[in-house]
Amino acid sequence: MASRQLRFASSTVLAVKHARHPVGWLPFVQASRVCSCHSAPVIKRIVAYADGDDLAASRDFYVEVLGLTVAMEDPVLGLASPTNPAAQVLIPPRGMENPPPRFGIDVGDPEAVDTAHAEAVRRGLRVVYPLTVEPWGVRRFFVEDPSGTVVNVLAHLPSSVSQS
Repeated sequence: MASRQLRFASSTVLAVKHARHPVGWLPFVQASRVCSCHSAPVIKRIVAYADGDDLAASRDFYVEVLGLTVAMEDPVLGLASPTNPAAQVLIPPRGMENPPPRFGIDVGDPEAVDTAHAEAVRRGLRVVYPLTVEPWGVRRFFVEDPSGTVVNVLAHLPSSVSQS
């Protein structure tokens, strides 16, 4: 199993690993704190992305075969575990996101998105989608990890923040 670590100024470490899977090498992420001085975890959730060639068929598959529930349908099809709502799969329509991310990391706070973006830029990592406030209330950017995997780093905005 190959592994690379991204260390952020907030003393968060993201270890991006690639593990053998029956369909090929797939990335997964482990997050941890370098110091124990912070009681709350930084990473709120990690969301897998699936291709959206046929959203209706995908919806039926994930709901009827695997038992996930529909959490949202616009701007993407969002599916969640009924017993663990943080376990999610997002299915954007093909071509909605260019380049398409392999997974998303919800850092929980828009300021943490800014911090991660600044650290990625400082390290010379390739930002492939700029720091943006989306109309659906998410602040995010896409960055390539050292192996070229596109990661969506995001946080939901507080409901009182204007999305203009």
